[in-house]
Amino acid sequence: MIQLDRTGLTFSIESFTIERSKIKEFALAIGDDNPIYYDFETAKRDGFSDIPIPPTFPTVIEMWGGIDFETIIRELDLNPLMVLHGEQEYEYFSDIYAGDTISCLAKVISHVEKKRMDFITIESVYKRDEEVVLISRSNIIERKG
Repeated sequence: MIQLDRTGLTFSIESFTIERSKIKEFALAIGDDNPIYYDFETAKRDGFSDIPIPPTFPTVIEMWGGIDFETIIRELDLNPLMVLHGEQEYEYFSDIYAGDTISCLAKVISHVEKKRMDFITIESVYKRDEEVVLISRSNIIERKG
């Protein structure tokens, strides 16, 4: 089977409102006991305007907002049994808080084949209103059988 170059393919989340309960659930799931993720007053005392998201929380925005693993696998025509998560990076331009409504446009910015593996890079631009608050980059590797 010939693999098609997926560079340029886009995914989007029109609107995702961040809830305090989702921040708390995520912090519990990753074992982060920092009280700023659980208590509004602690977050305010530490200089935040509301409960901030943990650094890797954008995964929640993607999964609950529609850019989940199954969607990516289907749209990129990948074999889920052969997929590895290669790398993830986050570049924040502003804090993101409970109550913020975020949109996201994700785009495949690179798709190359090396040594019987496909390397796909997806860049996601997150906005609050029209302000870019975060850019994340994710590398997906598909091994060829």
